[in-house]
Amino acid sequence: MSDVSFYVHPDAEVSAEARVGEGTRIWRHAHIREHARVGAACNIGKGVYIDAHVTIGSRVKIQNNVSVFEGVTIEDGVFVGPHVCFTNDLYPRAITPAGELKSANDWVITPTLVRYGASIGAGSVIVCGVTIGSFALVGSGSVVTKDVPPHALVFGNPARLHGYVCRCAHRLTDVHEEDNIVVGWCDTCQQSCRIGA
Repeated sequence: MSDVSFYVHPDAEVSAEARVGEGTRIWRHAHIREHARVGAACNIGKGVYIDAHVTIGSRVKIQNNVSVFEGVTIEDGVFVGPHVCFTNDLYPRAITPAGELKSANDWVITPTLVRYGASIGAGSVIVCGVTIGSFALVGSGSVVTKDVPPHALVFGNPARLHGYVCRCAHRLTDVHEEDNIVVGWCDTCQQSCRIGA
């Protein structure tokens, strides 16, 4: 663990080989495995599981009972709602074709990336191998099976595109393309949003 100041609830378990940034708060029954990296000023909720070698940026909020398995990278400023589950194996089996219990050498991790400022709603499942773009918004209960573009609003099973959102997370109106750039208007911020500029 890092030697800077952060809070760990007495009922949480943080490996001595994990790195945790200054000002981060880790709550009851959270478990952070060896070689995981958690940035500064994060909030790791009750019952969160962060697997070995996971990388989490700074100012990330991970709500209660989230599972973040090896192979996942979460950039700065991401919100992960309660009960979200990240997967990491596209071909899951408990046993080999010969019927033996699989070991760590019998499967391949498929990485997942969540970009800066994205939000993932409660109860969503993120199938491994996808990238969720910056400031994208995944609606609660979604199953994400494909890449999510920046600022995209996706929801459903499987999650599909239903529009675009501003950095403030409100839906954009008057969305159109200008020279391969998505442009929309945010009524909340009272300004134009150019995606991909």
